[in-house]
Amino acid sequence: MENDSVNEPLATYSPPLNFNQVWQLFQETDKKFQETDKQFKETDQKIKELSALFTSQWGKLIESLVEGDLVNLLNQRGIRVESTLQRRKGNFNGENFEFDIIAINSHEIVIVEVKTTLRVNDVEDFHKKVWKAKRYMPEYADKKIYGGVAFITADSASDRMAEKIGFFVIRATGNSSSIINTKDFKPKAF
Repeated sequence: MENDSVNEPLATYSPPLNFNQVWQLFQETDKKFQETDKQFKETDQKIKELSALFTSQWGKLIESLVEGDLVNLLNQRGIRVESTLQRRKGNFNGENFEFDIIAINSHEIVIVEVKTTLRVNDVEDFHKKVWKAKRYMPEYADKKIYGGVAFITADSASDRMAEKIGFFVIRATGNSSSIINTKDFKPKAF
């Protein structure tokens, strides 16, 4: 009977690595980790850019959806709209502002804040901002200003909160939008 172990090759002997060899391996590994980290950061940046693009385009879509029906909706509520503006931006004494939609006639304007999902803090923030509208846009200082919030969905009864403040509450529904305040609702002038 033959001994099979005689035909097996002997394991080759490797001397232990010295400090410089271990340090070299460590540096190579660290360099690969840094390259991987850089790739992760680049990927994260690309995802953020795509997310911002999607969010801004989605927001513009919702604004267009609301603006498309806003004139008719406000006319039905007794506010005869002569023109509308989208995304009015500016800076007043170092303070930036932006209003999504403004509906205008000779003696009143309606400023509408548009959100995909309306939240309580959105209503609170808009309430603070609409009070400053005449200061931000002095060309409207002689007009009565009304506020409105438009959305697809509302969290935490934010829509009811907005109505209690005196805002028009506009729900974007499919290919149009509708004011969902009660028929006897009277908007508050700011």
